[in-house]
Amino acid sequence: DHPEAVQHSMDIAERCQNINLNYENYVVPEFDIPESFKTTHEYLVHLSNKGLKDKLGDVPRHYIERLEYELGVIKSMDFTTYFLIVSDYIAWARSQNIPVGPGRGSAAGSLVAWSIGITNIDPLKYDLMFERFLNPGRKSMPDIDTDFCKDRRDEVINYVKNKYNKN
Repeated sequence: DHPEAVQHSMDIAERCQNINLNYENYVVPEFDIPESFKTTHEYLVHLSNKGLKDKLGDVPRHYIERLEYELGVIKSMDFTTYFLIVSDYIAWARSQNIPVGPGRGSAAGSLVAWSIGITNIDPLKYDLMFERFLNPGRKSMPDIDTDFCKDRRDEVINYVKNKYNKN
């Protein structure tokens, strides 16, 4: 009944011949860092070291080595901003007295996640493996299972939408 619709579809298809959709890279929102830091990774390193010192006081060498290893993997896989964003909205939820779970799943194996407040579980104390959570051999976005009080979960979602863009 509408032969012009077929022609319009062909016109659109011909205009789209040079489009290259990239499904291999993740799109992560921007994260604003304090002016005293040059890169998001430098800021994550700072937060991670500060977090360990706050939690442990005098940080044992094996914690430092593990932290440096994890930070290197996170940087090489380009997930620095992801960690900062997750840490931010969890910290915001806690600042609003919204109950947040202690962390579960493979993210509990990350010393970085513990040091910056994403989880409340010391992975070295329980001999948890970071590689189950994130390793260079598996190029997928790390899955950080985060539990919020069901009665106030929408507040956290709205915070993320407002700060990082609803899309």
